[in-house]
Amino acid sequence: MPKKEARILVVDDEPDVLELLVFHLKKEQFEVTVADTGDKALATAREQLPNLIILDLMLPGINGLEICKLLKQDPKTGNIPILMLTARAGEEDRIRGLELGAHDYVTKPFSPRELVLRVRNLLPLKENEKKSVKIIESGPFYLDTVHHRATVNGDNIIITSTEFKLLCLLTSRVGEVQTRETLLRDVWGYEPTIDTRTVDTTIQRLRSKVGDASKHIETVRGIGYRYIESLS
Repeated sequence: MPKKEARILVVDDEPDVLELLVFHLKKEQFEVTVADTGDKALATAREQLPNLIILDLMLPGINGLEICKLLKQDPKTGNIPILMLTARAGEEDRIRGLELGAHDYVTKPFSPRELVLRVRNLLPLKENEKKSVKIIESGPFYLDTVHHRATVNGDNIIITSTEFKLLCLLTSRVGEVQTRETLLRDVWGYEPTIDTRTVDTTIQRLRSKVGDASKHIETVRGIGYRYIESLS
């Protein structure tokens, strides 16, 4: 069960949705803070630095996509996982949110049980990480799983927790083809019932951040991805 210090910021302007989310998250022993406008969400995120943000896209004032963009551009908040709440018809907004750095999404109306599961999967499991401490050195990458620090050819790079987990998985399975379904299960932590473009979008974002080292992440057409340690 999550520890009390895991703080969730819930951002939504619908009182019924806020009440539902707060009830189920507190039931799971999370600390919960709420915001019902974009301005409040930004101020609260920057002040409290929550462990995770549940962010509705349709908000008065600054919308969810702009909030996501601003938070990801700020070094203080850039690594906070963001779980978006979207309308079923908002496919383009959903894809745009993932491109801006959101980690996952849940469509409205949603299952509280599924939402809590996704929250758990996105939160860093610090105690387990301490027990499985290791450094991954492969090709141009040096990955410190203790401090979630990544370098490429000696230079630090800023990546989200999901991008870091994805890179760790790929570099620890050198030469092995990873299907999109496998990556959804092993990185995101749930069965691949959602659109696998989530994987493609995250890979694209990761490649853009690692520069020339992106050549080590090979696309296997129609299947998934493979990490190549040495380029010929």
